[in-house]
Amino acid sequence: MSVSVFPLNAIVCPKGRIALRIFEPRYLDMVRNCLKHKENFIITLFMENAKSEHSFYRVGTEVCIVDFGEMTQNGVLNIVVEGLEQVQLSNLTQQNDGLWVADIQKSTAEQYLHMPDEFDDLCLVLKALIKHPYVKELDMDIDFDDARQVGWRLTELLPLGNEQKQYLYELGSSEQRLSKIADQLSSLVEQ
Repeated sequence: MSVSVFPLNAIVCPKGRIALRIFEPRYLDMVRNCLKHKENFIITLFMENAKSEHSFYRVGTEVCIVDFGEMTQNGVLNIVVEGLEQVQLSNLTQQNDGLWVADIQKSTAEQYLHMPDEFDDLCLVLKALIKHPYVKELDMDIDFDDARQVGWRLTELLPLGNEQKQYLYELGSSEQRLSKIADQLSSLVEQ
């Protein structure tokens, strides 16, 4: 079964949320179809400096629509989506309207890991980031004892390049992800 693909210049991980402004006809149709048929779609991250026909990563996140507003006068639909699980894309096809569709295979779910004490500082960073009004509006329920959620939220919210974000997202280990994020933050502070 083919699923719609929505490439973005932002990443969303499982249990994360992102607000989207939908205005292109192909994506408005996609949202209508998802709502009508109770289907989900895939968000995947754009590759920086990509030269291929489909310049987005083949690992993305299946998302569901959790909130949507009225269509504005200028034809923009505001929705909020929530990440469900990581998926791998295959058999990419671009429809006549420009919408990408792909077959998906669900990735192996990361195992729960209680937040290691050595990364307590990362929890403080995340708690500071979620005070931002934009993030607050998303009304995310974050379990700060879950190393997966802390790592995923930091991957989404820290000002890192797309390649770095995708690398962190694809790591299969919460502890590895937190360690890499801690290293990134240390190098930023040293500069």
